[in-house]
Parts: sequence; C-alpha cells; structure tokens
Amino acid sequence: MINTTLCYITRGDQVLMLHRVKKKNDINQGKWIGVGGKCQEGESPEDCLLREVREETGLTLTQYRYCGIITFVFDGGEGEYMHLFQGEKFQGSMIACDEGDLQWLTRAQLDAVPKWAGDQIFLDLMWKKVPFFSLKLVYAEDRLIQAVLNGKAI
Repeated sequence: MINTTLCYITRGDQVLMLHRVKKKNDINQGKWIGVGGKCQEGESPEDCLLREVREETGLTLTQYRYCGIITFVFDGGEGEYMHLFQGEKFQGSMIACDEGDLQWLTRAQLDAVPKWAGDQIFLDLMWKKVPFFSLKLVYAEDRLIQAVLNGKAI
C-alpha cells in the first residue's frame, strides 16, 4: 500500500481544483481532483501535504484540517492509503501546475464536473465536518463497487 495526501483548499464557497489533463498514462486523466501526491520516505502525511501543495500550487498552507483516511482498493493495482485534508488558510501566489489546470470552483460547480464516484462521499463528509473518519473505497476499473465508512457498508 502506498501513502498519499489529497487536499481541498477552500476560500469561502470556492474550492481549488486540479483538472488532470497534462500527464500521459494518468489514472486521473480528465477528472477533477484536489492537490496532493505520494509521500516520500520519512515524510509524515502533514510533511507530504505541505510539500505537495507548495509544489503543485505555489501556495503555503497556514491552516489545515486532517479530515480522514481513505483506503483505496483497485482490481489488479496496488492499494493506497490517502490522507485527506482541507486547506483552510494559505499565503502566496498560485503557479501553473505541470499535472493539470488549477481552477477555483464553487461547490455547486464541483458537483457537476467529472470525478471519481467515491470522491463525492468523502467530499460530503468533509463539508459536513464529520469528525476524523476512515473510508474504504473499492473500485473495479473506474466503477465504485463498495464503500465502507468507519467499518460499516454505506
């Protein structure tokens, strides 16, 4: 299992999203996701969060919330523990990202763009400020086939 981080940076009712359109052979090709990436050896989830946000956006988080951990299971692929964060305050100026196009979307716009089916589950939990949670998402190809929240199927 690999460890990754994912962060949804917010400003009012807007969320900074990354439209993944620039990398070849990208599992997220064409989807809208938060910013983040793989933890490097010796990094805590928080270390990875701060580094990835700075590398992908140019922004420095000054306040964030650790929302939960999502376990991804893919048929035929390596599993992933994704540490989910909400960036609440930041400083700096945005830069171009080599993985896709960064854009501020309203939450209503976010509901309408292409994303993984399971993303809506953890986004809803994050928006509701549900206390720290564990969510398991099982995919067969691009199709969500199982979701388990804190040990209970949903």
